[in-house]
Amino acid sequence: MSSMISSSRGIHPPARLVSCESPHMRPSGPLDHSEPEFNDSDEAELLSVSWNQDYGCFAAGTSHGFRIYNCDPFKETFRRDLKSGGFGIVEMLFRCNILALVGGGANPQYPPNKVMIWDDHQSRCIGEFSFRSEVRAVRLRRDCIVVVLEHKIYVYSFMDLKLLHQIETLANPRGLCCLSHHSNTSVLACPGLHRGQVRIEHFGLKVTKLINAHDNHIACLTLTMDGLLLATASTKGTLIRIFNTMDGTRLQEVRRGVDKAEIYSIALSPNVQWLAVSSDKGTVHIFSLRVRVVGEDSSNHSITTQGPALVYQNSSTSLDAFICPNTGANPGSSLSFMKGRRGLSLFKPPEKLEKNYYAWISLHFCIIVMSSYCSHTGLA
Repeated sequence: MSSMISSSRGIHPPARLVSCESPHMRPSGPLDHSEPEFNDSDEAELLSVSWNQDYGCFAAGTSHGFRIYNCDPFKETFRRDLKSGGFGIVEMLFRCNILALVGGGANPQYPPNKVMIWDDHQSRCIGEFSFRSEVRAVRLRRDCIVVVLEHKIYVYSFMDLKLLHQIETLANPRGLCCLSHHSNTSVLACPGLHRGQVRIEHFGLKVTKLINAHDNHIACLTLTMDGLLLATASTKGTLIRIFNTMDGTRLQEVRRGVDKAEIYSIALSPNVQWLAVSSDKGTVHIFSLRVRVVGEDSSNHSITTQGPALVYQNSSTSLDAFICPNTGANPGSSLSFMKGRRGLSLFKPPEKLEKNYYAWISLHFCIIVMSSYCSHTGLA
């Protein structure tokens, strides 16, 4: 399987692209800039929701364009409505002007096998990736672009769009892949080549770690911002497990329930004190964790902008660095009422959700649950 790339000069920020246009690709062009022909009766179908890297805002891809929302305070900050087509993937890069777009819906703006790098400051596409199969997901860091296909993951440099890595995976129709976002770590997590296996790439250290996380296929996974901890769930959906990504040690396991469930999302609070899980049961469960980030004072769960110190230990002693001696909730937290509880269903919408998305927002214990039917915001 191969890919082709077309680019033009001028991605800034985060980087300026040099020209590497393929002779087989047409130059990237602008979106349709004509005025949207919508009226009050027009409705846009929600196709996707994706959070930016610090969960401070999110992008919604619709059947008629895309919209950007701020989380705190909650408000729409930008929208681009089109009469020509929709977007199945809209990936942000923190809060800068660069977006990765993939067409979606019944009338996609672009073919679903193309990734368009859109610069909203210039109001045009400045780069294009074309593949032989449908793009399942796109992930962005300040230094790289990650494109997920069903059986392969491509990692490109953001500076010049050169291919850095190719990773083979088991069938991955959900596009499972996550990245760390601290400047001092570069970690990628994705399905491995065997059922229930997760592959961890520490690019900066040139280390690959394979973790046999579950007996069943991986359904959902997420990394902490620094990439040191991994949370996973399988297609059985009863257990969520936390791992040390450096040595593969399983640090904790929590039980969502005894009945099989489809896990939609897993989210970790910034201080790794709480874990949230949503499923097809129409609920969001919250768990108090006893793992902590390396270098964090167990008595003080404050967040620092620089992130924790990178202290790595071997497998025999790494548990001491990650397990908090105090397994109870932080008494200063507004979720301290959950001390000692296995989990808590904070939301039970009146209608069963097809799919929902949520995350811990900023430094507050705030959960936003969204679906094509409804949205809820919970403050605890």
